[in-house]
Amino acid sequence: MFKRILVPTDGSDITAKAVATAAAMAKLHGAKIFAISIKEPFPYSAVSEMQPTPPQEFFDAQERIAAGRLKEVVAAAEAAGVSAEAHSVEALHAWEAIIEHAKRVEADLVVMASHGRRGVQALLLGSETQKVLTHSTIPVLVVR
Repeated sequence: MFKRILVPTDGSDITAKAVATAAAMAKLHGAKIFAISIKEPFPYSAVSEMQPTPPQEFFDAQERIAAGRLKEVVAAAEAAGVSAEAHSVEALHAWEAIIEHAKRVEADLVVMASHGRRGVQALLLGSETQKVLTHSTIPVLVVR
């Protein structure tokens, strides 16, 4: 049924549950996993030319963090006997990057974690997961 499963990762424990779920589903369906980690853009400031971190140092750190997260997803997929491909993408809004990447890799399912916000906090803050659910044209499985 599913052949191309996208799994966004932020390195959290709840994301590890989503990765395990995606790996199990991929094994069951003979699917491939596509992992994505979103890198934050450099916080340029119009107020001051002084930045606490030089841009290249910031970009390098973001890439190291993303690579570490992606390595964990690929390792989990391989441990389950599933092939995986990993990508890091810089984006201001993670939910938009997730949806765009799902289209780019022709994913037929997105498996992602819910961070469990409830009530007014969820309503006011929203979440990347909620935004993906709202705007995605492909199925999204939310793992709690």
